[in-house]
Amino acid sequence: MTDDLIDRLAAHLKPVRHMAMQRQLIGALLLSGVLAIVAMLMLLGMRPDMQTAAVTMIYWTKFSYTLALALLGLAATLVLARPGGRTRWPWLAAVALVALLVVLAVIQLARADDMMPMIMGSSIIRSLTYIPILSLPVLLASMLALRRMAPTRPALAGFAAGIMAGSTGAWIYAFACTETGMMFLALWYTLAILIVGAVGAVFGRFFLRW
Repeated sequence: MTDDLIDRLAAHLKPVRHMAMQRQLIGALLLSGVLAIVAMLMLLGMRPDMQTAAVTMIYWTKFSYTLALALLGLAATLVLARPGGRTRWPWLAAVALVALLVVLAVIQLARADDMMPMIMGSSIIRSLTYIPILSLPVLLASMLALRRMAPTRPALAGFAAGIMAGSTGAWIYAFACTETGMMFLALWYTLAILIVGAVGAVFGRFFLRW
């Protein structure tokens, strides 16, 4: 009888498209990312000195750091979306990336006449507010995509999605941010990303539970 039940269930199975999970998650990321970009343009607008800023090291450091963290978050999310998914390399790479940024920040501080503006900047509250706000569309879309998958570690999968979303929000926010301190980036951008990661872990704990 058990074999008959299995045969009947298997008879209705449909083949899954190649890389269907990746398509769903990346599609959700791209669509929600466009929404977040529109929100940034409406709420903040592009920084007025973009043409000048685009040739500076700090601008490309912000661009590269946040984008790299978003891709690492995506890699971790894709693995954790599967049953029994376990991975360490994206987390180790993320820690190494933060450590590298801190080293660069210390070098910049050592060359600065006044270190405090490089650390505290003038927009801590703005960064800690708008990065999570711009991350929300990506986080919600990611959760909806993960809901259709099978993560067996929902809190960790939610945290990975939160890091992906927070880093994407930070990458978008960087187009409006005029801060020039690498330590500001290492401290306050990273804190904002971790806040979104923590929110994602809470969401995942309850929303992604089987």
